[in-house]
Formats: sequence, C-alpha cells, structure tokens
Amino acid sequence: MKHARNNELSDRRSAAAEAKAALLNAYRTAKDTAEPTRLAKQAERQAVAAAREERRAERERVKREELERAQAAEAERQAAAEAAARADADAREAADKDRIARVIADEAARKAARDLRYANRKARKS
Repeated sequence: MKHARNNELSDRRSAAAEAKAALLNAYRTAKDTAEPTRLAKQAERQAVAAAREERRAERERVKREELERAQAAEAERQAAAEAAARADADAREAADKDRIARVIADEAARKAARDLRYANRKARKS
C-alpha cells in the first residue's frame, strides 16, 4: 500500500482498521482451515500419550513381577538355608548323643571289668 503524504487522520484510521480486519479474517480463515489438521494432531498426541502410559504400566508390571520373583527366590533360598542349618544341628545333636552313649558304654564296660577284677580278687582270697 502506498502511503500518500496527504492522508488525513480519518483515512489513516480507516486504513488501519481495514488492515486489522484483514489480518483478523486471515487468522480466522487459517484457523478454520487448520482445524482438521489440529484435531488430527491432537488425536495423534492423545494416542501417543496412551501408548506411553501403556508402556509405563507394562514396565511397572514387569518390575513388580521381577520383584515378586526375587522375593520368592530369596524366601526359597532362606528356607533351604534354614533346612540345612536344622539338618546340621540335628546331625550335631545325633553325633553328641552317639558320643555320650559310647562314653556311657565305655564307663559301663570299665566298671564291669573293674567289678570282675574285684570279684576275682575276692575269689582268690577266700
């Protein structure tokens, strides 16, 4: 638009208003023509967000399953360790009982041998 030097104030104001209205109409037209594209992009963003949320939920599920599996393995390992400790304690207790029984049997055998010697001595004296 050529600017003439002799524009009056009302001419300049009307030209400015027309330019503003033209810009507003151009904006509305661009907005209306971009509406399907905007809706498509919005739907695509929502689909991407839903897929992201689904992947996050899957990661959490896998993590939770792995944690449960690790806890189960730990509990199994701990139960095996407790069973081994219990078996070891039982074996020690059985060995102690066997040793005590042998000591008692040896004491009884020694006492029987001593009593036999004592009886033989008595028999020789009389």
